[in-house]
Amino acid sequence: MVLPIMAFTRADQIENHLIIAAALFAVAAFTDFLDGFIARRTTGGTVLGAFLDTTADKILVTGTLLALVSVDRVSIWPAAIIIFREFTVMALRGVVAQRGGLIQPSTWGKIKAVTQFVAIFLAFLRLSEPWGPWYLDQWAMLIAVLATVGSMWGYLTAFWEVVKSEPSEVIT
Repeated sequence: MVLPIMAFTRADQIENHLIIAAALFAVAAFTDFLDGFIARRTTGGTVLGAFLDTTADKILVTGTLLALVSVDRVSIWPAAIIIFREFTVMALRGVVAQRGGLIQPSTWGKIKAVTQFVAIFLAFLRLSEPWGPWYLDQWAMLIAVLATVGSMWGYLTAFWEVVKSEPSEVIT
């Protein structure tokens, strides 16, 4: 779903291209929420399902942020912080999984996802007038960055001992 979002973000020859991209993004974000909700309510989810869900979320957010940076709707700085967090937590999940553990989604992680989705959606639909020095979507992106950093800090502090420990057996 991220490729059509990226394409419509850049398709300035199509009338209302950012609104179309926003609608596609909203559908993708909603289905991301819905599949996780259904998995938790029915089967409790699987390790593979949890991995694929978080990976899909990271691809959606990263690809869309890069598209929005390319059309000057998002500054490179919040995008870089968010993308850095996504790769850091993905690497952390890999280390913990290699040592037999599993990182479950946290409350901070869910807050992070919601604030990122809202900020990205608002960036597509930027209001014509700023709210003080920034537009509404830029204020929302600031909140998303704060939630993103808080989420990363929470994961790193919760699993730092696992990272520092020696693996009992490395599987290659």
